[in-house]
Amino acid sequence: MKSVRFQSDERDGADRLTRREALRWIAAAAAAKVPQLHAAESAASDARLDSRQLLEGMVSIDMHSHAGRVIGVKRVEQHASFEPVAAPMRDGGMAVLCLAIVSDAPTHHVTADKRIRPYRDPAPGELRAYGEKSFERLHALVRAQGLGIVRTALELDAARSSKPSVIVSAEGGDFLEGRPERLDDAYERWGLRHLQLTHYRVNALGDIQTEPPEHNGLTPVGADVLRRCNRLGIVADVAHGSYELVKKAADVTDKPLVVSHTSLAKVPGPHSRLISPDHARLIAGTGGVIGIWPVASIFPDLAAMAGGFARMADVVGAEHVGLGTDMLGLVGAATFSSYRDVPALADALRQRGFGIDEVRGILGGNYARVFRATVGEGAAAA
Repeated sequence: MKSVRFQSDERDGADRLTRREALRWIAAAAAAKVPQLHAAESAASDARLDSRQLLEGMVSIDMHSHAGRVIGVKRVEQHASFEPVAAPMRDGGMAVLCLAIVSDAPTHHVTADKRIRPYRDPAPGELRAYGEKSFERLHALVRAQGLGIVRTALELDAARSSKPSVIVSAEGGDFLEGRPERLDDAYERWGLRHLQLTHYRVNALGDIQTEPPEHNGLTPVGADVLRRCNRLGIVADVAHGSYELVKKAADVTDKPLVVSHTSLAKVPGPHSRLISPDHARLIAGTGGVIGIWPVASIFPDLAAMAGGFARMADVVGAEHVGLGTDMLGLVGAATFSSYRDVPALADALRQRGFGIDEVRGILGGNYARVFRATVGEGAAAA
Protein backbone atom coordinates (compact mmCIF):
# COMPACT_ATOMS: atom_id res chain seq x y z
CA MET A 1 0.00 0.00 0.00
CA LYS A 2 1.23 3.48 -0.85
CA SER A 3 1.82 5.80 2.05
CA VAL A 4 -0.58 8.73 2.04
CA ARG A 5 0.68 12.16 3.11
CA PHE A 6 -1.59 14.95 4.25
CA GLN A 7 -1.14 18.67 4.49
CA SER A 8 -2.70 20.23 7.56
CA ASP A 9 -5.72 22.52 7.29
CA GLU A 10 -4.46 25.91 8.49
CA ARG A 11 -7.95 26.93 9.52
CA ASP A 12 -8.36 24.00 11.93
CA GLY A 13 -4.82 23.55 13.26
CA ALA A 14 -1.81 21.55 12.16
CA ASP A 15 -3.05 18.24 13.58
CA ARG A 16 -6.35 18.09 11.68
CA LEU A 17 -7.23 16.93 8.16
CA THR A 18 -9.44 18.74 5.72
CA ARG A 19 -12.61 16.91 4.66
CA ARG A 20 -11.16 16.64 1.16
CA GLU A 21 -7.97 15.03 2.47
CA ALA A 22 -9.94 12.62 4.65
CA LEU A 23 -12.05 11.55 1.69
CA ARG A 24 -8.89 10.99 -0.35
CA TRP A 25 -7.44 8.86 2.45
CA ILE A 26 -10.65 6.77 2.65
CA ALA A 27 -10.59 6.20 -1.12
CA ALA A 28 -6.93 5.21 -1.02
CA ALA A 29 -7.50 2.81 1.88
CA ALA A 30 -10.45 1.19 0.10
CA ALA A 31 -8.44 0.77 -3.10
CA ALA A 32 -5.64 -0.90 -1.14
CA LYS A 33 -8.02 -3.71 -0.14
CA VAL A 34 -8.49 -4.82 -3.75
CA PRO A 35 -6.13 -7.73 -4.57
CA GLN A 36 -3.65 -6.92 -7.32
CA LEU A 37 -2.06 -9.42 -9.65
CA HIS A 38 1.72 -9.50 -10.02
CA ALA A 39 2.82 -7.60 -13.11
CA ALA A 40 3.71 -10.71 -15.13
CA GLU A 41 0.44 -12.45 -14.29
CA SER A 42 -1.52 -9.29 -15.13
CA ALA A 43 0.14 -8.96 -18.54
CA ALA A 44 -0.62 -12.59 -19.37
CA SER A 45 -4.24 -12.17 -18.28
CA ASP A 46 -4.57 -9.02 -20.39
CA ALA A 47 -3.43 -10.90 -23.46
CA ARG A 48 -5.90 -13.76 -22.96
CA LEU A 49 -9.03 -11.76 -22.11
CA ASP A 50 -10.90 -10.21 -25.03
CA SER A 51 -13.04 -7.13 -24.49
CA ARG A 52 -16.36 -8.93 -24.77
CA GLN A 53 -15.35 -11.39 -22.06
CA LEU A 54 -14.16 -8.52 -19.90
CA LEU A 55 -17.54 -6.78 -20.17
CA GLU A 56 -19.57 -9.90 -19.47
CA GLY A 57 -17.75 -10.40 -16.18
CA MET A 58 -18.15 -6.87 -14.79
CA VAL A 59 -20.68 -4.17 -13.97
CA SER A 60 -20.25 -1.72 -16.85
CA ILE A 61 -21.83 1.69 -16.20
CA ASP A 62 -22.62 4.78 -18.25
CA MET A 63 -22.53 7.68 -15.78
CA HIS A 64 -24.86 9.88 -17.84
CA SER A 65 -27.44 8.85 -20.44
CA HIS A 66 -30.77 9.81 -21.96
CA ALA A 67 -31.05 6.52 -23.86
CA GLY A 68 -34.44 5.49 -25.19
CA ARG A 69 -35.18 9.17 -25.75
CA VAL A 70 -36.38 9.59 -22.20
CA ILE A 71 -36.00 13.35 -22.87
CA GLY A 72 -36.76 15.35 -25.98
CA VAL A 73 -40.39 16.38 -25.54
CA LYS A 74 -41.27 19.70 -23.96
CA ARG A 75 -44.54 18.53 -22.44
CA VAL A 76 -43.71 14.84 -21.95
CA GLU A 77 -46.45 13.71 -24.33
CA GLN A 78 -48.11 10.56 -23.12
CA HIS A 79 -47.58 8.61 -26.33
CA ALA A 80 -44.14 9.88 -27.37
CA SER A 81 -42.25 6.89 -28.72
CA PHE A 82 -39.21 5.35 -27.05
CA GLU A 83 -36.12 3.97 -28.75
CA PRO A 84 -34.50 0.58 -28.01
CA VAL A 85 -32.41 0.48 -24.84
CA ALA A 86 -32.20 -3.06 -23.46
CA ALA A 87 -31.22 -4.78 -26.72
CA PRO A 88 -28.24 -2.50 -27.53
CA MET A 89 -27.10 -2.80 -23.91
CA ARG A 90 -27.20 -6.60 -24.01
CA ASP A 91 -25.51 -6.69 -27.40
CA GLY A 92 -22.68 -4.40 -26.31
CA GLY A 93 -22.16 -5.61 -22.76
CA MET A 94 -23.45 -2.47 -21.01
CA ALA A 95 -25.03 -3.37 -17.66
CA VAL A 96 -26.23 -0.10 -16.10
CA LEU A 97 -27.15 3.41 -17.24
CA CYS A 98 -27.51 6.47 -15.07
CA LEU A 99 -30.68 7.41 -16.94
CA ALA A 100 -31.46 11.09 -16.54
CA ILE A 101 -34.55 13.23 -16.80
CA VAL A 102 -34.09 16.94 -17.55
CA SER A 103 -36.50 19.10 -15.58
CA ASP A 104 -35.44 22.51 -16.95
CA ALA A 105 -36.12 21.52 -20.58
CA PRO A 106 -39.15 23.82 -21.06
CA THR A 107 -37.01 26.89 -20.37
CA HIS A 108 -34.07 26.41 -22.73
CA HIS A 109 -33.47 26.04 -26.45
CA VAL A 110 -30.67 25.69 -28.99
CA THR A 111 -29.49 29.02 -30.40
CA ALA A 112 -28.27 29.74 -33.92
CA ASP A 113 -24.67 29.32 -32.78
CA LYS A 114 -25.50 25.82 -31.38
CA ARG A 115 -25.44 26.87 -27.74
CA ILE A 116 -28.09 25.61 -25.34
CA ARG A 117 -29.39 28.61 -23.41
CA PRO A 118 -32.35 29.55 -21.21
CA TYR A 119 -34.78 31.89 -22.94
CA ARG A 120 -37.47 32.41 -20.30
CA ASP A 121 -38.14 32.03 -16.60
CA PRO A 122 -40.41 29.18 -15.55
CA ALA A 123 -43.83 29.81 -14.05
CA PRO A 124 -44.23 28.91 -10.36
CA GLY A 125 -44.75 25.16 -10.09
CA GLU A 126 -43.99 24.57 -13.78
CA LEU A 127 -40.69 22.71 -13.40
CA ARG A 128 -41.96 20.74 -10.41
CA ALA A 129 -44.84 19.47 -12.55
CA TYR A 130 -42.60 18.86 -15.56
CA GLY A 131 -40.16 16.92 -13.38
CA GLU A 132 -42.97 14.70 -12.10
CA LYS A 133 -44.09 13.92 -15.65
CA SER A 134 -40.47 13.26 -16.63
CA PHE A 135 -39.98 10.74 -13.81
CA GLU A 136 -43.23 9.07 -14.90
CA ARG A 137 -41.89 8.85 -18.44
CA LEU A 138 -38.61 7.32 -17.24
CA HIS A 139 -40.47 4.65 -15.29
CA ALA A 140 -42.70 3.97 -18.29
CA LEU A 141 -39.57 3.37 -20.39
CA VAL A 142 -38.21 1.01 -17.72
CA ARG A 143 -41.43 -1.01 -17.76
CA ALA A 144 -41.75 -1.02 -21.54
CA GLN A 145 -38.21 -2.30 -22.09
CA GLY A 146 -37.96 -4.70 -19.15
CA LEU A 147 -35.16 -2.83 -17.37
CA GLY A 148 -34.27 -3.17 -13.72
CA ILE A 149 -33.89 -0.25 -11.31
CA VAL A 150 -30.80 -0.11 -9.09
CA ARG A 151 -31.41 1.38 -5.65
CA THR A 152 -28.62 -0.18 -3.55
CA ALA A 153 -24.97 -1.12 -3.92
CA LEU A 154 -25.88 -4.82 -3.63
CA GLU A 155 -28.22 -4.42 -6.60
CA LEU A 156 -25.50 -2.63 -8.53
CA ASP A 157 -22.98 -5.38 -7.79
CA ALA A 158 -25.44 -7.98 -9.09
CA ALA A 159 -26.20 -6.11 -12.34
CA ARG A 160 -25.02 -7.55 -15.64
CA SER A 161 -25.67 -6.70 -19.28
CA SER A 162 -27.74 -9.89 -19.68
CA LYS A 163 -30.44 -8.08 -17.66
CA PRO A 164 -29.79 -4.36 -18.13
CA SER A 165 -30.68 -1.89 -15.40
CA VAL A 166 -30.83 1.85 -14.77
CA ILE A 167 -29.98 4.20 -11.92
CA VAL A 168 -32.73 6.82 -11.84
CA SER A 169 -31.03 10.20 -12.35
CA ALA A 170 -31.95 13.84 -12.79
CA GLU A 171 -29.97 16.39 -14.77
CA GLY A 172 -30.55 19.59 -12.85
CA GLY A 173 -32.30 20.02 -9.51
CA ASP A 174 -34.79 22.45 -11.05
CA PHE A 175 -37.75 20.18 -10.19
CA LEU A 176 -37.05 20.94 -6.52
CA GLU A 177 -37.80 24.63 -7.15
CA GLY A 178 -35.53 25.62 -4.27
CA ARG A 179 -37.07 23.26 -1.71
CA PRO A 180 -34.53 20.66 -0.53
CA GLU A 181 -37.17 18.60 1.30
CA ARG A 182 -38.66 17.58 -2.05
CA LEU A 183 -35.59 15.43 -2.59
CA ASP A 184 -36.95 12.94 -0.03
CA ASP A 185 -40.04 12.34 -2.15
CA ALA A 186 -37.98 11.80 -5.32
CA TYR A 187 -35.79 9.33 -3.41
CA GLU A 188 -38.74 7.32 -2.08
CA ARG A 189 -41.29 7.57 -4.89
CA TRP A 190 -39.10 7.58 -8.00
CA GLY A 191 -35.99 5.79 -6.73
CA LEU A 192 -33.73 8.78 -7.46
CA ARG A 193 -30.12 7.84 -6.70
CA HIS A 194 -28.12 10.31 -8.83
CA LEU A 195 -28.72 14.07 -8.88
CA GLN A 196 -26.92 16.65 -11.01
CA LEU A 197 -27.37 19.95 -9.20
CA THR A 198 -27.48 22.29 -12.20
CA HIS A 199 -28.06 22.13 -15.95
CA TYR A 200 -28.57 24.93 -18.52
CA ARG A 201 -30.12 27.61 -16.33
CA VAL A 202 -28.75 29.22 -13.20
CA ASN A 203 -31.11 27.76 -10.63
CA ALA A 204 -31.68 28.05 -6.88
CA LEU A 205 -28.79 25.65 -6.23
CA GLY A 206 -25.97 27.50 -7.97
CA ASP A 207 -24.10 28.83 -10.99
CA ILE A 208 -23.29 27.05 -14.23
CA GLN A 209 -20.40 27.00 -16.69
CA THR A 210 -22.36 28.35 -19.65
CA GLU A 211 -24.01 31.48 -18.21
CA PRO A 212 -22.77 34.49 -16.19
CA PRO A 213 -22.60 33.76 -12.45
CA GLU A 214 -25.32 35.03 -10.13
CA HIS A 215 -24.51 33.30 -6.84
CA ASN A 216 -20.70 33.11 -6.61
CA GLY A 217 -20.97 29.34 -6.92
CA LEU A 218 -23.05 27.06 -4.70
CA THR A 219 -25.97 28.70 -2.88
CA PRO A 220 -27.00 27.94 0.71
CA VAL A 221 -29.95 26.02 -0.75
CA GLY A 222 -27.56 24.11 -2.99
CA ALA A 223 -25.43 23.25 0.04
CA ASP A 224 -28.55 21.99 1.85
CA VAL A 225 -29.46 19.84 -1.16
CA LEU A 226 -25.93 18.44 -1.28
CA ARG A 227 -26.02 17.56 2.42
CA ARG A 228 -29.41 15.94 1.91
CA CYS A 229 -27.98 13.86 -0.95
CA ASN A 230 -25.22 12.72 1.40
CA ARG A 231 -27.72 11.80 4.11
CA LEU A 232 -30.25 10.03 1.89
CA GLY A 233 -27.72 8.24 -0.28
CA ILE A 234 -27.92 10.03 -3.64
CA VAL A 235 -24.80 10.46 -5.79
CA ALA A 236 -24.08 14.20 -6.15
CA ASP A 237 -23.13 15.24 -9.69
CA VAL A 238 -21.64 18.70 -10.28
CA ALA A 239 -21.49 18.51 -14.08
CA HIS A 240 -22.43 21.88 -15.63
CA GLY A 241 -21.59 23.58 -12.32
CA SER A 242 -19.13 26.47 -12.33
CA TYR A 243 -15.64 26.07 -10.89
CA GLU A 244 -16.69 28.18 -7.89
CA LEU A 245 -19.68 25.89 -7.33
CA VAL A 246 -17.43 22.83 -7.41
CA LYS A 247 -14.95 24.37 -4.96
CA LYS A 248 -17.74 25.04 -2.47
CA ALA A 249 -19.36 21.65 -3.05
CA ALA A 250 -16.05 19.90 -2.35
CA ASP A 251 -15.87 21.67 1.01
CA VAL A 252 -19.49 20.81 1.89
CA THR A 253 -19.76 17.17 0.84
CA ASP A 254 -19.07 14.17 3.05
CA LYS A 255 -19.26 11.80 0.06
CA PRO A 256 -17.43 11.65 -3.30
CA LEU A 257 -18.57 13.99 -6.07
CA VAL A 258 -18.83 13.18 -9.76
CA VAL A 259 -18.73 15.22 -12.94
CA SER A 260 -20.64 12.80 -15.12
CA HIS A 261 -19.89 14.11 -18.62
CA THR A 262 -17.11 16.44 -19.76
CA SER A 263 -13.49 16.35 -20.93
CA LEU A 264 -10.23 18.10 -20.16
CA ALA A 265 -8.94 21.45 -21.42
CA LYS A 266 -5.85 23.27 -20.19
CA VAL A 267 -7.83 26.51 -20.18
CA PRO A 268 -11.55 26.10 -20.99
CA GLY A 269 -12.92 28.86 -23.19
CA PRO A 270 -15.90 31.09 -22.39
CA HIS A 271 -19.14 29.14 -21.95
CA SER A 272 -17.20 25.87 -22.29
CA ARG A 273 -18.46 22.63 -20.75
CA LEU A 274 -14.88 21.33 -20.52
CA ILE A 275 -12.97 21.46 -17.24
CA SER A 276 -9.45 22.52 -16.26
CA PRO A 277 -6.92 20.25 -14.52
CA ASP A 278 -7.57 22.08 -11.23
CA HIS A 279 -11.32 21.54 -11.64
CA ALA A 280 -10.67 17.84 -12.23
CA ARG A 281 -8.41 17.59 -9.19
CA LEU A 282 -11.15 19.00 -6.97
CA ILE A 283 -13.37 16.07 -7.94
CA ALA A 284 -10.61 13.51 -7.53
CA GLY A 285 -9.80 15.02 -4.14
CA THR A 286 -13.23 13.96 -2.85
CA GLY A 287 -12.59 10.41 -4.08
CA GLY A 288 -14.90 11.06 -7.04
CA VAL A 289 -15.04 10.28 -10.75
CA ILE A 290 -15.08 12.33 -13.97
CA GLY A 291 -16.96 10.95 -16.98
CA ILE A 292 -15.53 11.50 -20.46
CA TRP A 293 -18.15 12.22 -23.12
CA PRO A 294 -17.97 11.41 -26.86
CA VAL A 295 -18.39 14.81 -28.52
CA ALA A 296 -17.29 14.23 -32.14
CA SER A 297 -15.93 17.75 -32.55
CA ILE A 298 -13.46 16.97 -29.73
CA PHE A 299 -12.93 13.24 -30.32
CA PRO A 300 -13.51 12.33 -34.00
CA ASP A 301 -13.09 8.59 -33.40
CA LEU A 302 -12.77 6.07 -30.58
CA ALA A 303 -8.96 6.19 -30.67
CA ALA A 304 -9.12 9.96 -30.06
CA MET A 305 -11.67 9.42 -27.31
CA ALA A 306 -9.35 6.90 -25.65
CA GLY A 307 -6.74 9.66 -25.74
CA GLY A 308 -9.18 11.89 -23.85
CA PHE A 309 -9.49 9.26 -21.13
CA ALA A 310 -5.68 9.02 -21.01
CA ARG A 311 -5.19 12.78 -20.65
CA MET A 312 -7.67 12.91 -17.79
CA ALA A 313 -6.02 9.88 -16.17
CA ASP A 314 -2.65 11.62 -16.42
CA VAL A 315 -4.06 14.49 -14.33
CA VAL A 316 -6.13 12.64 -11.69
CA GLY A 317 -5.30 8.93 -12.02
CA ALA A 318 -7.24 6.26 -13.89
CA GLU A 319 -9.22 5.44 -10.73
CA HIS A 320 -10.98 8.80 -11.02
CA VAL A 321 -12.08 8.47 -14.67
CA GLY A 322 -15.32 7.03 -16.05
CA LEU A 323 -17.64 7.00 -19.07
CA GLY A 324 -20.47 9.51 -19.50
CA THR A 325 -21.92 9.22 -22.99
CA ASP A 326 -24.81 11.73 -22.78
CA MET A 327 -26.54 9.25 -25.10
CA LEU A 328 -29.24 11.03 -27.17
CA GLY A 329 -28.50 14.26 -25.32
CA LEU A 330 -25.81 15.86 -27.45
CA VAL A 331 -26.63 18.72 -29.80
CA GLY A 332 -23.95 17.72 -32.33
CA ALA A 333 -22.55 14.43 -33.57
CA ALA A 334 -21.39 11.75 -31.13
CA THR A 335 -18.38 9.48 -31.59
CA PHE A 336 -20.06 6.87 -29.40
CA SER A 337 -23.70 6.55 -30.47
CA SER A 338 -24.69 2.98 -29.61
CA TYR A 339 -24.07 0.68 -26.66
CA ARG A 340 -23.18 -1.96 -29.20
CA ASP A 341 -19.88 -0.04 -29.50
CA VAL A 342 -18.79 -0.66 -25.89
CA PRO A 343 -16.41 -3.53 -26.83
CA ALA A 344 -14.77 -1.32 -29.47
CA LEU A 345 -14.28 1.41 -26.85
CA ALA A 346 -12.74 -1.14 -24.47
CA ASP A 347 -10.39 -2.20 -27.28
CA ALA A 348 -9.43 1.44 -27.90
CA LEU A 349 -8.65 1.94 -24.20
CA ARG A 350 -6.47 -1.17 -24.13
CA GLN A 351 -4.67 -0.09 -27.29
CA ARG A 352 -4.01 3.25 -25.60
CA GLY A 353 -2.14 1.37 -22.87
CA PHE A 354 -4.71 0.98 -20.09
CA GLY A 355 -4.50 -2.35 -18.26
CA ILE A 356 -7.45 -4.66 -17.67
CA ASP A 357 -8.07 -3.41 -14.13
CA GLU A 358 -7.95 0.19 -15.34
CA VAL A 359 -10.43 -0.54 -18.14
CA ARG A 360 -12.74 -2.24 -15.66
CA GLY A 361 -12.55 0.85 -13.48
CA ILE A 362 -13.15 3.32 -16.29
CA LEU A 363 -16.09 1.38 -17.73
CA GLY A 364 -17.88 0.98 -14.43
CA GLY A 365 -15.81 0.06 -11.40
CA ASN A 366 -14.83 3.61 -10.48
CA TYR A 367 -18.41 4.87 -10.50
CA ALA A 368 -19.52 1.74 -8.60
CA ARG A 369 -17.05 2.69 -5.87
CA VAL A 370 -18.63 6.15 -5.58
CA PHE A 371 -22.15 4.69 -5.64
CA ARG A 372 -21.28 2.22 -2.88
CA ALA A 373 -19.70 4.94 -0.72
CA THR A 374 -22.75 7.17 -1.19
CA VAL A 375 -25.75 4.88 -1.30
CA GLY A 376 -24.64 2.06 1.00
CA GLU A 377 -25.14 -1.67 0.64
CA GLY A 378 -28.85 -1.90 1.40
CA ALA A 379 -30.86 -5.03 0.84
CA ALA A 380 -31.16 -6.50 -2.63
CA ALA A 381 -34.66 -6.48 -4.09
CA ALA A 382 -36.45 -9.84 -4.11
